[in-house]
Amino acid sequence: MDNSEEVREFLTSRRAKITPDRAGLPAGSRRRVPGLRRSEVAALADVSVEYYSRLERGNLAGVSPSVLEALARALQLDDAERAHLVNLARAADGSDALTRPRRRRTKEQWKPHRSLQWALDAVTAGPAFVRNGRMDVLAANQLFRAFYTDLYATPGNQQNLARFTFLDPAARRFYPDWDSFADITVAIVRTEAGRNPHDKDLHDLVGELSTRSDAFRTRWGAHNVRHHGTGTKHFHHTAVGDLTLAFEGLEMTAAPGLTLTIYTAEPGSPSEEGLRLLATWAATNEASPDTERSATG
Repeated sequence: MDNSEEVREFLTSRRAKITPDRAGLPAGSRRRVPGLRRSEVAALADVSVEYYSRLERGNLAGVSPSVLEALARALQLDDAERAHLVNLARAADGSDALTRPRRRRTKEQWKPHRSLQWALDAVTAGPAFVRNGRMDVLAANQLFRAFYTDLYATPGNQQNLARFTFLDPAARRFYPDWDSFADITVAIVRTEAGRNPHDKDLHDLVGELSTRSDAFRTRWGAHNVRHHGTGTKHFHHTAVGDLTLAFEGLEMTAAPGLTLTIYTAEPGSPSEEGLRLLATWAATNEASPDTERSATG
């Protein structure tokens, strides 16, 4: 994932999404591109065509914040896309080296502090877990392990939600709206690639999924990014059936780059009763050594 190529493909894909009408420009009759021309983006950003062309060729090194902001306005980027553009610029000129961790954080290196595990275990009404930008599950409470029992049942997943989504057939049953989950997963990983382009484990994951999954490869090529902080999702669990759960994702101040996510159900809803049943099921399984070994692989 060379940064110049990433920059080029991101800017090209965003330019293709903006129609002249959406940008307030005349459409004309002889357009050979699906979106705006380079000259039109340059005019909207108040830079020369030559300068914008250099940027779109992948050279963001040394670009000022004001130019990045003008470019974001011209391309009508949302908040997640703006942040991604800034991250790409930081990576291009090396300033990200001042902020990224000195040690590469891998799932094997990072261990939750015992107080974090205590906090997760204190959440008994819903699944709660900590993940990184590669979608590795780093820590979880008992209810999450019961909720994502398929994730732990398949050793090849390596407790990674991206591998589970694209490589495990169980994901299409567990996620009734699989396409939406697939889109979100790739957008999260793409966002992490812009924020931390030096992560070899991330490169390896993207290479593996691109090779083994046409669905991932197609989505990866779209260069979509997004913030994923709150919302509602639908699941189908083999033990308790359909569940509609709200979630909140919280960035961890003590561990930058990690996210704590908690799922909850609407009070008094069938999904709340389903989580209660799942908690009972989880407690029963935890009490059985044989079941626990099969669930954790």
